[in-house]
Amino acid sequence: MAGFIGFTAIMAQSSPPGMFYMMIAMAVVTFSMAYLYPQFIQKDERMKLIRQKGIMASFVAMIIYFIFFTTALQFNWIDAPAYYLFQVFGALMISTVFISFVIYARLY
Repeated sequence: MAGFIGFTAIMAQSSPPGMFYMMIAMAVVTFSMAYLYPQFIQKDERMKLIRQKGIMASFVAMIIYFIFFTTALQFNWIDAPAYYLFQVFGALMISTVFISFVIYARLY
């Protein structure tokens, strides 16, 4: 569905609607949870460490995203309405948390 919406937006030479980014974020969550489920079902110290490190890394990434979007809006680097950027920001936040979980699960 998200691919179709993205394809139609590209064919119409316009930016995709806001729900496109949330669909991509939900796809990232789904694939991440499918990968992490066998590891998350175990309640051991390793999973606590993965969650702790993943949350900390995603927090730092969110601060960087926030600074970038605020600066871009302030100096008009991005020609988009603020609500559109908030939808992109929300999708990035959701995706970053689960991608960082997968990365730390691979590391530990």
